[in-house]
Amino acid sequence: MGRPAVAIPEKLFFKIGEVCELAGVQAHVLRYWESEFPMLAPQKNRAGQRVYRKRDVEIALRIKELLYEDQYTIAGAKKRLANDLRAGGKLKIISSSDSDEASEPSPDGSVIGTRGRTAEERQALKKVSAELRELLAMLDKQSKNSKPH
Repeated sequence: MGRPAVAIPEKLFFKIGEVCELAGVQAHVLRYWESEFPMLAPQKNRAGQRVYRKRDVEIALRIKELLYEDQYTIAGAKKRLANDLRAGGKLKIISSSDSDEASEPSPDGSVIGTRGRTAEERQALKKVSAELRELLAMLDKQSKNSKPH
């Protein structure tokens, strides 16, 4: 169930749309992450547009992995990312199947702990998480349809 590796093109700068496409998130999500994660700080060109370096793209991919796959909260992801960067500056972008063994819950409980669980238990947790997301999407859709126009 591992996600395919994202191939980051060999270029110096990326526009926000390119980073959004690589990370699979919308621009407003990426801008929100910039406000929450100080290590994600793209430069701006003379026209005021954000320009991301390869390092910024790697950080955005790691943030997405921590939040969406490893189920960290924003606070937990900040701590984990800061620790990852402090530990050597190299970001290790790993597949979700590898991250089950690699991730440890923070002392504040900011991630659903999967360490020490069997593969069957991890798979069951992932299935429940996916089903809950589907239910939430259905409820959101239903509430949007029931609003008076």
